[in-house]
Amino acid sequence: MKLALPFAARSASRRPAGGGEAARTVSRLMRPGAPTRELDPLLIWSAVSLLLIGLVMVYSASIAIAEGSRFTGYQAHYFLLRHGVYLALGTALGLLAFQVPMGRWQQAAPWLFVVGVLLLVLVLIPGIGREVNGARRWLSLGPVNLQPSELMKVFAALYAADYTVRKLDAMSSFKRGFLPMMMVILFVGFLLLREPDFGAFVVITTIAFGVLFLGGVNGRVFALLAVAAVLGFILLIMSSPYRLERVLGYMDPWKDAFGKGYQLSHALIAFGRGEWFGVGLGGSVEKLFYLPEAHTDFLLAVLAEELGFVGVLAVVVLFALLVQRAFAIGRSAIKLERYFAGLVAQGIGLWMGVQSFINMGVNMGLLPTKGLTLPLMSFGGSGIVANCLALAILLRVDWENRQIMRGGRA
Repeated sequence: MKLALPFAARSASRRPAGGGEAARTVSRLMRPGAPTRELDPLLIWSAVSLLLIGLVMVYSASIAIAEGSRFTGYQAHYFLLRHGVYLALGTALGLLAFQVPMGRWQQAAPWLFVVGVLLLVLVLIPGIGREVNGARRWLSLGPVNLQPSELMKVFAALYAADYTVRKLDAMSSFKRGFLPMMMVILFVGFLLLREPDFGAFVVITTIAFGVLFLGGVNGRVFALLAVAAVLGFILLIMSSPYRLERVLGYMDPWKDAFGKGYQLSHALIAFGRGEWFGVGLGGSVEKLFYLPEAHTDFLLAVLAEELGFVGVLAVVVLFALLVQRAFAIGRSAIKLERYFAGLVAQGIGLWMGVQSFINMGVNMGLLPTKGLTLPLMSFGGSGIVANCLALAILLRVDWENRQIMRGGRA
């Protein structure tokens, strides 16, 4: 796929848009007996299943915290109701976003990215950005808080795809194709690390440079970037005491199970208690004030305790299916010479795949503890809204693909 995009783009640049290659692709895809559905059912059902499982598990994981906190008014349903409201809001905004053609998204991509950068700047200004537990990541909007880094993931996927399409002829050049994007992402990374939000920095960097790679950036340049990124992450960890402490706690959580390894040790206990089929929905012990952030970062650990290995496997399969469908939709768009739409779809697939992998890895002790939520499932207003927007855009790409394959217009 990586090599097909630049080749097709160079061919397209030598003939009028909508030429013979797109027509031949349509004829190949429109084989007898092809489904007449308007949207990909596997994508829809995998996403809806994850959202609904997340709603149930957020309620289960948060009951004890909600009942025992003065902040929530000792209401057991506090987090469930808020999560439901965020889910409804995300669905409504997603329905609106689905109505927007991909051509309009491409026109708006640079401006949305600028808006995202401005929000990241605003959140760092004392008195404007809201600080919680030493991190300044939120903008207070009355009864809700906006986390700009979550929206920035959507904007990064759109901007990286638009940039790649505009710079297709320069993708083999480090100076003209790769360097400008690298400088932009480094600036965004600087803002995110000031919050600090290292997890969001990793995800946004992966989205941006992953889209560049899929768009045909020079292989040697990308290899050098990968080496530089690894060295940079090591330096960031070594230069920050709290990040270094997390890595040391990850290496042997049982050495200091009541200190640096507290979260991970209790997450592992939850996985161990769950065994094959779990202790039953609502039966988790670790969520009873033992496991911090049980309804956000460590939701999977509670799910593992209550639903066991079978429950975790079901979630992994659903995420794998969602990511596979995102890449399949992206490939279909690129075959139809819809390069921006195809790269956006694959960028969203990268985002969902990488963030879910990191969260699951942290919960299982495979990766150092990092404050990243599980997409579509964990509690968090900005995250759920951003996820729903991304899914709506992905469904729009799929819908336009199918309209073109029927001989209509996107």
